[in-house]
Amino acid sequence: MTDLGLYLAKKSINKAEVARRTGISKSRLSQLSGNDSTKLRADELYLIALAIDVDPGELFKEVFKSLKLPH
Repeated sequence: MTDLGLYLAKKSINKAEVARRTGISKSRLSQLSGNDSTKLRADELYLIALAIDVDPGELFKEVFKSLKLPH
């Protein structure tokens, strides 16, 4: 499961409702939630944040928390 998928599960978010609100297909949301090789676009992250009523910056930090600058 991806960090986005874990976040949505932790918050008990209904992906079908997110799909309806954002226009992102349910299959795309499933890919974004379950497949680490699927790339999340900035516009998708922003729409998801708006749909679940969280600050886009908070969602961004949560989803990309594993990214670090190289030493």
